[in-house]
Amino acid sequence: MRVSVIGGGGWGLALARLLHRNGHSLQVWEHNATYLANLISNHANPALLPGITLPEDIVFTGDFAGVERFSPQIVILATPSQYLRPTLRSIPLEAQKGIWMSPKLLAVVNVAKGIEEGSLLTLDAVLEELLPESVLHKICALSGPSHAEEVAREVPTAVVVAGRDEDLLITLQGIFSNDYFRVYRSNDLLGVEIGGAVKNIIAIAAGIIDGLGFGDNTIGALLTRGIVEIQRFGVALGAKAETFWGLSGLGDLVTTATSPHSRNRYVGKRIGEGKKLRQIVQEMEMVAEGVATTNSVYQLALQRGIEMPIVREVWEILYQEKDPRQAIISLMTRELKAE
Repeated sequence: MRVSVIGGGGWGLALARLLHRNGHSLQVWEHNATYLANLISNHANPALLPGITLPEDIVFTGDFAGVERFSPQIVILATPSQYLRPTLRSIPLEAQKGIWMSPKLLAVVNVAKGIEEGSLLTLDAVLEELLPESVLHKICALSGPSHAEEVAREVPTAVVVAGRDEDLLITLQGIFSNDYFRVYRSNDLLGVEIGGAVKNIIAIAAGIIDGLGFGDNTIGALLTRGIVEIQRFGVALGAKAETFWGLSGLGDLVTTATSPHSRNRYVGKRIGEGKKLRQIVQEMEMVAEGVATTNSVYQLALQRGIEMPIVREVWEILYQEKDPRQAIISLMTRELKAE
């Protein structure tokens, strides 16, 4: 297969390396001129994937005309969630036609995790607005507990690919899977997107708990009640309840909320230690998707009347500068209820 990865961040590069190992031809588009120059010269980005060198025959470009000429059969969208729309809109019209209308195009696989600010749309819904109608059944999402740093080092990993075409999902399973990367499939595209997005908010909360110096009891309570909130939110929007007990729900939540690789947990920990959000974000090389998604999910929950007390407290900490200790007290002193 000919695969173009749109977005040369850590996750995009890790997937490019994986798919190259699986025998496919890879091209990576990257907009950051410094990152792109390093990738072309050294086939590496030590700022994002330290110690990892990518194969020499992976092609790197910053030109969407080059993506069109590459004529990909699979397009992987690996830009941060809030940049997905502007990135796709920046593709020149002729290149858009050549990429999306190509009879060779098999699948469009989103691997970003978030809910768009402003529109409050899941990323599959954003793609449905932007892509031609003939491509909509090819939209899929790949999600699950899968830190780029570990996938790049070939640490055993299991994820899920979701979409509406069962035959396409089976094909994608075969394309992505190998002896260290196992792919399951799901027809609940909405649920997989929501699980991947909202768990980042709970991961910020987990980091705050760590930064405050609280212990395992608090984390256990957070993860248990956090998955309840994620499921409640997803079901209210039309997802399947059981999806949230799988890899893209509980699996991704546990990994993101407990791992030192997690950018969202890192943001939360620094806040718990007394740092300001603006300073933390400015100092980071990579994007913590949960910061923007907290605002999106909070606003959407308000609109729909969905009870999400953890999300509300994280939103107040991030956007209202509420004292994190007071937020924990607010959660602990809510009205008593059945589990």
